[in-house]
Amino acid sequence: MRSLFIFLLAFVFVSPALAGSDGLINIKSAHGVKMTADRLESVLKEKGMTVFIRIDHSRGAKKVGKDLRPTELVIFGNPKAGTPLMQCAQRVAIDLPQKALIWEDADGQVWLSYNTPIYLKKRHEITGCDKVLANIEKALGNFARKATMP
Repeated sequence: MRSLFIFLLAFVFVSPALAGSDGLINIKSAHGVKMTADRLESVLKEKGMTVFIRIDHSRGAKKVGKDLRPTELVIFGNPKAGTPLMQCAQRVAIDLPQKALIWEDADGQVWLSYNTPIYLKKRHEITGCDKVLANIEKALGNFARKATMP
């Protein structure tokens, strides 16, 4: 019964994940922008990922006298995943390290967005790296769920 509850809870929070033609996955968060970014950073570090930088775009906007809803970008990666991908198609490096955008929409809903590995495969015509891409897709999904679920 507990596993059914967990499945339904995951379905409720992950089903709003929208993959548009722009190659982005958008997952609703049960938390505010800062907490979602904090949770993401924590899970990334737990899994041995390097968090290179966290950019608070809202704070940057304030510095120039502009308003921007809460918007943070987390840039992270791991050479174990990125290097094999670059060996298949070196120009994918323009999209590495990985990025996750945590942002609040006009209705106050917080989202975590990231590029789908399928988008990267198409964009850079990556061949021979399906297993690497599948592993990255699985990892990104897990990181996003852990950061966004209650």
